[in-house]
Amino acid sequence: MYNLTKPFEAAKLKVSDIHTLHYEISGNRDGVPVIFVHGGPGGGCIEQDRAFFNPEKWKVIFLDQRGAGKSTPSANLEENTTWDLVKDMERLREHLKIDKWHVFGGSWGSTLSLAYSQSHPDRVKSMVLRGIFTLRKSELHFFYQNGTSHLFPEAWEEFIAPIPEPERGDFMLAYHAQLNSVDDETRLRAARAWSKWEMATSKLHVNPADIAEAEKDDWANAFARIENHYFINEGFMREGQLLEKQEIEKIRHIPTIVVQGRYDVVCPITTAWQLKKVWPEITLNIVPDAGHSSRERGTTKLLVEATDKFVDL
Repeated sequence: MYNLTKPFEAAKLKVSDIHTLHYEISGNRDGVPVIFVHGGPGGGCIEQDRAFFNPEKWKVIFLDQRGAGKSTPSANLEENTTWDLVKDMERLREHLKIDKWHVFGGSWGSTLSLAYSQSHPDRVKSMVLRGIFTLRKSELHFFYQNGTSHLFPEAWEEFIAPIPEPERGDFMLAYHAQLNSVDDETRLRAARAWSKWEMATSKLHVNPADIAEAEKDDWANAFARIENHYFINEGFMREGQLLEKQEIEKIRHIPTIVVQGRYDVVCPITTAWQLKKVWPEITLNIVPDAGHSSRERGTTKLLVEATDKFVDL
């Protein structure tokens, strides 16, 4: 990864009566524009992600999505849908007077990147995607009901602990009730457990520092509430919409590199494989010794190589 640079611009963009978004720009003021699309939803941008881009060539744009990161109000679910976020990205592009930009996103960031590019295919020069996620019921069921639980039984026990036995037939729905409780402690306990489950399963070799992040109440509250809100509502999309032939046709011309961990149990490789089948023109790189995180050595290497390749398009 490249050396970190400080942003040369940090500002707010009001996008509705409720939401004000935080964005930052770093790298080269006159460089090639790329928007970094963070995960979650609700995760927010972190400064280390600037290091995927050569700061001498790229103009790197960070945008904290509605309710996430430094955007306000934190963890707010009103007027917070996939299509609101797509509109926000386009508002920011227009605000910054950028004609076309490159798009980089992983996990939920890959979902939003696909949704944005299918809505505005003439504004995207390339995409670098990681850990493909399309919010199909089968993907959500695997991670939150029956699948990953077989591989991480000890972490699963902690995840299901806040949920009473009679409510365990649908963990996403049961968590939805607790994450929206009027009782602060109920809500925060659920948020910590929800967030810890994802942090505990995101790497082939789990990093205790990632799990510790889930214990931070403010971050966990936004991350868990917004994720659950999107998942309960199936991403505000048709089932399998992002993989539909007519949607792929809109973006088939966009050069795209996908990096996917073989042992990703958060966003399993089967979804990346489905994307490759409907869109054979993409480059699909499978990392043989990686899980879900962008911070695993093989995944990081391929992501940096991808941004180096596309900067000269």
